[in-house]
Amino acid sequence: MSLDDTTLERLRQNHPAWRLLNSPHVTLIISFLQRVFIAENVRMMAEAELVEQLEDELFVLRERLGDTAFPKTARDYLNDWAGNDKGWLRKFYRAGSDEPYFDLMPATEKAIAWLESLVERSFVGTESRLLTLFELLKQMREGSETDAKARIAELEQRRAELAAEITRIEAGDLMLLDDTGLKDRFQQFTALARELLTDFREVEHNFRGLDRKVRERIALWEGGKGQLLEDIMGERDAIADSDQGRSFRAFWDFLMSSRRQEELSALLERVLSLPPVAELKPDPRIRRVHYDWLEAGEYTQRTVAELSRQLRRFLDDQAWLENRRIMEILHGIESKTLALRDNLPSGEFMAMADTACAVELPMERPLYTLTAKLKLDETAPEAGDTNLDASALFTQVVIDKAKLTRHIRHALQDKPQVTLAELCRQRPLEQGLAELVAYLQLGGEAFKTVIDEQVEDTIVWRSQDRNKQARLPRVIFVR
Repeated sequence: MSLDDTTLERLRQNHPAWRLLNSPHVTLIISFLQRVFIAENVRMMAEAELVEQLEDELFVLRERLGDTAFPKTARDYLNDWAGNDKGWLRKFYRAGSDEPYFDLMPATEKAIAWLESLVERSFVGTESRLLTLFELLKQMREGSETDAKARIAELEQRRAELAAEITRIEAGDLMLLDDTGLKDRFQQFTALARELLTDFREVEHNFRGLDRKVRERIALWEGGKGQLLEDIMGERDAIADSDQGRSFRAFWDFLMSSRRQEELSALLERVLSLPPVAELKPDPRIRRVHYDWLEAGEYTQRTVAELSRQLRRFLDDQAWLENRRIMEILHGIESKTLALRDNLPSGEFMAMADTACAVELPMERPLYTLTAKLKLDETAPEAGDTNLDASALFTQVVIDKAKLTRHIRHALQDKPQVTLAELCRQRPLEQGLAELVAYLQLGGEAFKTVIDEQVEDTIVWRSQDRNKQARLPRVIFVR
């Protein structure tokens, strides 16, 4: 984008981040929102709790600056920051709740991130970023190379380099990163991890925009239901198949793997225990940053689910209206029939086809025809490469959905409904999070389920000699 005078003037007048930096209370807003939402990775907070925290902040400032420094109440300030003319907070109501909630807007988080970049750092690394740039260029080159010989030559070169490194290590020549290299790479990892959380809020904001447009179109639609659904689903598919949608789906699938989560946890524990990294005094939340990614991604997934619920609600309303219209037509037919009962019209006024059953004799069916069998070339199998590592074939996690389905149906034989937590207590999870996700998938495909957002269940399973748990709204399977 060209930063000419016209573009900058439009940004200065309309962009919420620029308006925030020009606000007379920018120091209060930035410090408070950064501490409450970003430092703790909070995605939404109830109005009562947020008002209480802001009142404490204002009390301290009024003690230091005087009672006239901030004359309005905390609730008034929050409503002002969430107004359309500001756009720094998002005020909304959760499903089934009459209490308002607040969340940070992407523009506000961008302004806070930019101010954080202005703080002078004691150490600025450049080597790791240069290596990252080279690695990205190599991945793009290899991923777009269509010449098979060139790809094979690249892999052969990489194998030779790995063989040479193995030889050096066997000889006792270990090439380790020095303290500077470790600090450089950890600093870059921390920055990228925080940027990823910021991107999640922007992705969620984009999906909310799509949801808002769909609601507006449904409210104002006057045409046929089929055309509306075709337009909405086409736009939904366009979002899912866009670069942003495909990237988010690939990231989510990668992070939902239990093996990847355990690998990330082990890597973080190992890196944070290194003395050079400990000297940087990293944020304690960086130890569980991958769980923050999961929590942020969950809100994005919920936004997409809300769009689907809106479509289902529209279909239910339309079906009710159509059924009501059918009943009105039937009632009209009955009224006219009763009016003609004592004054029948002369002659034939209605023709009805004779009722008869279709007779199909056994010999009318065609005889069985043999199908041509496929002939395979008898080629002797050739010996393959015996040096391949086949361990990856035995590390796959396969969930037996048929077994889980039998378990659910067996539990529903004795009672009309059963919760997911009860199912997991009756038969503990053997495959961990992957098996839990399979239960949720069956709830949307093979069974009728009800989700109680007001009650939260905790499901515990055993993995690698330690307990793990997941908290989720109560899921009820209904017979």
